[in-house]
Amino acid sequence: MQAHELQSVRVEGQGAAQPPPVAASEGRVSGDELSTRPILRTGEIMETVPGMIATQHSGSGKANQYFLRGFNLDHGTDFNTSVDGMPVNMPTHGHGQGYTDINFLIPEMVDDIYYRKGPYYAGVGDFSGAGSADISTRLYLDRQRIKFTGGGDDYYRALFYGGKDLGQDRNLAYAVETQTYNGPWKDISEDVEKYNGLLSYGWRARDTRYVTTLMAYRNQWNSADQIPRRAVRSGLIDDLGSLDQDAGGESHRYSLSLSWDNPRQQGTLYAIDYGLNLWSDFTYFLDDPVDGDEFEQLDERQVYGGKVAFNNDLTLGGIDFTSVWGMQLRHDNIGDVGLFNSAGRDRLATVRRDQVRETAAGVFGSLSFFPLRDVRATLGLRYDHYYFDVDDKVGVNGNGVDLSSNSGHADDGIVSPKLSLAWLVSERMEYYLSTGYGFHSNDARGTTIRVNPDDGSAADKVDPLVRSRGEELGARFYPGDDLEVSLALWQLRLDSELLFVGDAGNTEAGRPSLRRGVELNVFYRPSRQLSLDLELAATRARYRDSVAGEGDYVEGAPNRVIGAGIHYHAEHWFAGYRLRHLGPRPLDSASDQESGSTTIQNVKVGLRNRNWELALELLNLTDADDHDIDYFYASRLQGEAAGGVEDIHYHPILPRTWRLSVERAF
Repeated sequence: MQAHELQSVRVEGQGAAQPPPVAASEGRVSGDELSTRPILRTGEIMETVPGMIATQHSGSGKANQYFLRGFNLDHGTDFNTSVDGMPVNMPTHGHGQGYTDINFLIPEMVDDIYYRKGPYYAGVGDFSGAGSADISTRLYLDRQRIKFTGGGDDYYRALFYGGKDLGQDRNLAYAVETQTYNGPWKDISEDVEKYNGLLSYGWRARDTRYVTTLMAYRNQWNSADQIPRRAVRSGLIDDLGSLDQDAGGESHRYSLSLSWDNPRQQGTLYAIDYGLNLWSDFTYFLDDPVDGDEFEQLDERQVYGGKVAFNNDLTLGGIDFTSVWGMQLRHDNIGDVGLFNSAGRDRLATVRRDQVRETAAGVFGSLSFFPLRDVRATLGLRYDHYYFDVDDKVGVNGNGVDLSSNSGHADDGIVSPKLSLAWLVSERMEYYLSTGYGFHSNDARGTTIRVNPDDGSAADKVDPLVRSRGEELGARFYPGDDLEVSLALWQLRLDSELLFVGDAGNTEAGRPSLRRGVELNVFYRPSRQLSLDLELAATRARYRDSVAGEGDYVEGAPNRVIGAGIHYHAEHWFAGYRLRHLGPRPLDSASDQESGSTTIQNVKVGLRNRNWELALELLNLTDADDHDIDYFYASRLQGEAAGGVEDIHYHPILPRTWRLSVERAF
């Protein structure tokens, strides 16, 4: 395992130069850490970002639920994620704005994770208020490997991966993965069928390194969605039960990218084909007492774009400057995005269905220099402009509402200045002061809407782009060569929250908010074989306005996160231990309803030699019965009154399980 480094380096294939560090809360994690880290889900790769928690409120193929810096990020809103320079967040998505599904990643092929928190970085645009992560995949593997994993609840995985040196500075990397899983649920089998593939080819022409990467992902699954607490307490279902056995989904993602890197320029071009059909049922018989409230969400799109960044060193007035500037362009051709009433996965009526074309263009630049001998200043500026084009595909929907007037065009631009000061006191002490503006985009359909698709009433348009502003005071200390400590005090203002709406299964624009928090991260390596890390984060999240009948607590915002890990490497033995704690969250704005806290411990132990590796993972070691996620909203069970019952709805964490892996290198 490597420390969370803050060196000013570039990563080949990343698609953009990384300027000098501007905050104590940024860092870099080697993908090698994942080899000893016990992982239940692919989404837990994101937990290498200190203070981040990845949970799930539905089936194994759905994007994870993320928490960071007092955010319930839903499926990725306000956290920008990229893989090999390709964006992962999906704007104007059928399930939720900024939907971030990383199930197409193969953990063994992750090479590097560069994370940043806060809106202080000129090179990052949409969805980056809480932070961002750039993930790069491996370009070099010296051998071929085949790996088989089996575990509880019919978990089976097969992986073939490796690389080949083709000579003359050319290389090939590849991986093929398949996974099946049924899960511990009483009423359904998840019946996961997941397939992943990756093929990359790298070559060098003069001083430029080129990499082209092809990725393919397909998955289908059944879902055990969140369940109402009263259904369990009354004995209607078990804690691992389900009220709708038809929930589930299917998804695919295919991508082709080309990246290049040299001392003066870095860039990425990409094309992505993506699709999702998702069936959910959160309210049961609240809206439809006969057929039930199951609904289908649809998203079919192609995404095209690229990013290029340039590096320049110059001297003005005797002061040396380092500049990074660039531009990026993204176009989402969303051929079909819709919401349907359904039963048994058959469509009954169309609520809304649109074709959307969304284009985002951005230019950015940062300038770093030393106004004083030990003080580095970084000035950044970014401008983004968005174009939205929405075409209704329904006319009169299943509720008898004419939606043709919801078609239309909109555009908006936003300027985001940034500033950072780094006082480099010594090789063992650094202080940072950072501030900056960021933003998240809203769903394009909300920027042109005129009538509510449920009842035809007048609907309020949302602002296309919503500003955020953050500040951070941080420090990094290196008391010894084997110890690293970082501390950050931060705050973030949002002009509008995006909140999950249970009965619609998506996010909607909400009230302005303010978050404040403190983070402490400690990394300690007492020996070459052993390393330990500790992450502590405390946050206060409140709305900034007053609304009659509403409180000021931000729903779903955790007040604390704790993470701790131990990693051990010897000549043949290795082991990893991980503890993660997610604190309680208010479930309504008055905090009258509150979730409990969640604590999970996972362990991995293994034995390896040059050709073989054997590893055992024990997940949820103590068999805790906490919850992955909690919500509070109204639902209706059969026999209940027409208005339904407001109740806590939760998704339990998975019971203790095990997985055994055998790997052969050749």
